[in-house]
Amino acid sequence: MPSIRIGFATDFNLLNEQVGIGTTLPTARLDVAGQIRADNTTGSGGVSTITRYDGFSNSSQTLGNTVSIAETSKGNLNSISGEIIIADGKTITVSDGVSLAAGRLDSLTVLKTFDLPSGGTSGRIATPEKGSTRYNEDLGQLEFYTGYEWRTVGSYDGSGRGRGVFGGGQPTGGTAIEYVNISSTGNSQDFGSLLSSYHSMGSFSSTTRGLFMGSGPVAINNIEYVTIASQSNSIDFGDLVTACRNPLTASSSTRGLSGSGTAIDYVTISTLGNALSFGNLSESRSFASAIASPVRAVFAGTQVSMEFVTISSTGNAVFFGNLGYSRRIGGFSNTVRGIFGGSYDIEYVTIASSGNSIDFGDMNFRSNFNNGGCCTNIRGLFVGGSTPGASNVIDYVTIASTGNAQDFGDIGYAKQHVAALSDSHGGLGGF
Repeated sequence: MPSIRIGFATDFNLLNEQVGIGTTLPTARLDVAGQIRADNTTGSGGVSTITRYDGFSNSSQTLGNTVSIAETSKGNLNSISGEIIIADGKTITVSDGVSLAAGRLDSLTVLKTFDLPSGGTSGRIATPEKGSTRYNEDLGQLEFYTGYEWRTVGSYDGSGRGRGVFGGGQPTGGTAIEYVNISSTGNSQDFGSLLSSYHSMGSFSSTTRGLFMGSGPVAINNIEYVTIASQSNSIDFGDLVTACRNPLTASSSTRGLSGSGTAIDYVTISTLGNALSFGNLSESRSFASAIASPVRAVFAGTQVSMEFVTISSTGNAVFFGNLGYSRRIGGFSNTVRGIFGGSYDIEYVTIASSGNSIDFGDMNFRSNFNNGGCCTNIRGLFVGGSTPGASNVIDYVTIASTGNAQDFGDIGYAKQHVAALSDSHGGLGGF
């Protein structure tokens, strides 16, 4: 190995392939006595854009001071040539000795905005890492990967939930409340009793509390509630603004809506008290159905048209689209899709985007109508109904697919106009 020494006073020395700046006796490949300054960093020990040549730059670099990456324009950073790259299979070791694998950082602070990956449902990674988060442009919502499926942000794990509760009904069993485990199949079990005999009630729920309201044949304004996880009789909650029969009902995790005729009332589910006026439907409806995502409630049935409201606000309903034909239907939804079924057909809509309903399949009993509906994020139930006589049948469908309804089990009494609710429907974020 040749020995070369080039001297420029005390500023620069090359001795035995060791470069000295500010020293005549360099002891390392690069020995600098004093401050190092680079255009892209601040302070001693920073990183600059050094071109590698015959080992002049080590493959492992130590940063003694904080490196600041400042924004110059969206997606373009002005230090270290605009980016830090951790090569596949390599790591960065931080000051506490913790190694960060390629593609991972221990923490990241963003002061202004941060853009997540985005795209449609078809653009999802097939097997992403658990916890991966993206913006779904088709749904207009953030979603994350649970380890076995994609779910929208606001979803819950749902462990221990999934109970469907049914109340009221005509002509028999008007005081009976029953329940099932929606994820399984089988006959309903006794839950408790309503305060009085009702047969045309509406119902909605939070994750913990279920409310029943209205009745027939004479319209009344009662509201009563149960705690979904525990079997018991119902308790008085308050009164509706508008006395009604078989109202169209839907809810988010906090607010429940009841529509009858053209009036819409609402309550805060966690607080006992009387309902308040929400707004109006554009067309008079009863013996119909409503479904909800955490954001929007859609009212359908009796008329061909469907209309919707934003649950968190108040105001009049707006046109959504049309059903295949007008009829008395039951309904339910997960966070994305709403299902309506009655008479012969089952139809579905995408709640976040207005439009006409699309064929889903057929009812198990092809003439079944005047039924109730409840669901989890996976499965929906049609309960009771008219075939045309009163029915004790419970049917189910898988919401994310299409196909004909299948037999689930039976309720204790053959009846129509059953009010059904669950602790895990789409208005709650889904399970």
